[in-house]
Amino acid sequence: MLRPSSAPKRALSPRGVTALLAAGTGVSVANVYYCQPLLREMAQGFGVPDARAGAITTLTQIGTALGMLVFVPMGDLLERRQLASWMCVASATAGLVMGSSPSFDMLLVASFALGVTNNIPHLLLPFAAQLAPEEERGRVVGTVIGGLLVGILLSRFIGGFVGGILGWRSVYFMAASVMLGLGAALTAFLPKSRVGPERGSAAASTSTRFAALYSSMARLFRTESELKSAAFSGAALFAAFSAFWTTLVFLLSTPPYHYGAKAAGLFGLLAAASAAGAPLVGRAMDRYPPRAGVAAGAVLSLIAFGLLWAFGRSLAGLVVGVVVLDVGVQAGHVANQTRIYATFPDAKSRANTVYMVNYFIGGAAGSALSSRAWAIYAWPGVCVVGLSSAALACVFALGGRSPRPAV
Repeated sequence: MLRPSSAPKRALSPRGVTALLAAGTGVSVANVYYCQPLLREMAQGFGVPDARAGAITTLTQIGTALGMLVFVPMGDLLERRQLASWMCVASATAGLVMGSSPSFDMLLVASFALGVTNNIPHLLLPFAAQLAPEEERGRVVGTVIGGLLVGILLSRFIGGFVGGILGWRSVYFMAASVMLGLGAALTAFLPKSRVGPERGSAAASTSTRFAALYSSMARLFRTESELKSAAFSGAALFAAFSAFWTTLVFLLSTPPYHYGAKAAGLFGLLAAASAAGAPLVGRAMDRYPPRAGVAAGAVLSLIAFGLLWAFGRSLAGLVVGVVVLDVGVQAGHVANQTRIYATFPDAKSRANTVYMVNYFIGGAAGSALSSRAWAIYAWPGVCVVGLSSAALACVFALGGRSPRPAV
């Protein structure tokens, strides 16, 4: 049950606030992933090779990392509800530009801008952790991350299905309207967060406080081995995840499949079912050390890519590999964020920013490497990228422990 810090104009129950936060993270994070089942259609529409189309995913993820680095730490100083609402408007604008792009180069610029403006999930996640009682934080964070994962996975289904029928541009026009609606809902129904100095206090100037904020993030990353362990293991897990999903549409277009965007989207629908386990993972993190959850997620990801390499050319093998991979990455991500919020209670936004910036840098690296591996070595090359990333996650999951975080 959440404890609103200041009642909104139209009050929701604590469960209603949790549901809105989960839905908000889901529909906003989807903007980053709509492109993945549509890469082949985008490439054909602009007459570019598949490997170059993979740059759309890479630039979106790099933009997301930059946007989080710039905007998400502001959640420790500014009121989160208002900040998230304004970012919804910015994301909607970027989506409109992307859907209207007249050239491939403009599409790349727009995809980067969409990533920069799409940091709403990472403003809402610390908000959920702030509002949740300590004894229920794992469940609440797990529920909101469940919404995040459903958004990631269903975005591929929606993008592939809608894009396959109406064209890929229609997906981004639809996304822009959804983001405007989300901004209105956050303003109307979310409680205000209590952040920053009290009104009327003799606080330092805004510029000084922001400078101190970013300096403290650098200090957190430099000195806190627990945060480094979470950041690097999360980056490696997301690199494996992105390696698979960036190139899946290319695999499905080759023998024995010969499928298109709709089929790639259906795999997203299949994988979305695994996200229903996120609250269960969150409850487990309330009882067991989160580090164990990260290690388990890394091992499952290793197993998944072993299955995908050995059996990825059969539909059954591909289906099993998708489910195992998504469960593994989900477990690692929930575990990492649970330990971050527990270890850094007074620096949630800053610690989450450090973690998620590394997370999306890992995703961008996985997308770029897998696109290149596909162009040279096809599916076995992609699986080598995934296996290597999962193995690194295993190593980082067991690294570093810092009992007294400095904030």
